[in-house]
Amino acid sequence: MERMSAEAKILVVDDEPSIRELLSASLTFAGFEVRMAADGHEAISQVSFVHPDLVVLDIMLPDMDGFEVLKKLREHEPGLPVLFLTAKDDLQDKVRGLSVGGDDYVTKPFSLEEVVARIRAILRRTNDEREEGNIVYGDLVLNEDSYEVHRAGVNVELSPTEFKLLRYLMINAERVVSKEQIIDHVWDYNWNGEISIVESYISYLRRKIDSSEALGIEVTPLIHTKRAIGYVLREQQ
Repeated sequence: MERMSAEAKILVVDDEPSIRELLSASLTFAGFEVRMAADGHEAISQVSFVHPDLVVLDIMLPDMDGFEVLKKLREHEPGLPVLFLTAKDDLQDKVRGLSVGGDDYVTKPFSLEEVVARIRAILRRTNDEREEGNIVYGDLVLNEDSYEVHRAGVNVELSPTEFKLLRYLMINAERVVSKEQIIDHVWDYNWNGEISIVESYISYLRRKIDSSEALGIEVTPLIHTKRAIGYVLREQQ
């Protein structure tokens, strides 16, 4: 009987053998090919050797923290998706993890079903991003090569900052992102201006991609506000 190909290749990095084995068994059962590493140096070596599609990375490692590991991984694999896994349940750690380039964050104790679901969500986003230079969500298409955006087939003219903001919302589609995260990714980590600039640019985007009048075609809003939290790109509120 021919063996089915794995859905994706996952590297699990955790210094606790029980966690590594649990995740390995669960992810293998879910259809992934799994490799394991017990510390940061082994993780860096494994990435160079096996070229995984995604890394599940514990922050508390014996030789270096997960943030440092991610920086070193991205030197060799700039687009490598990373799901942080940690016992820390502190908002600052979450923000830092996402700010340094992590794609998502799961806190121990975790649900195995949640880990699998988040891995698949990250892989969907990154695969959409890689496909012919397009990032696609619903009837919204952003092409990084041609620097073009279309909503329901209608060309939408965006400024460079609007384009960058929309791209960030699209690669995080269906996940709420905070104003602080948007500032870090769309402007830069050293931004010293008012955070209210995010509200202004969200408003600009809405007028261009969520306005039936501006597009000349009936559309439903994609950008939604989560009061006191942030924004989310989602087809349904």
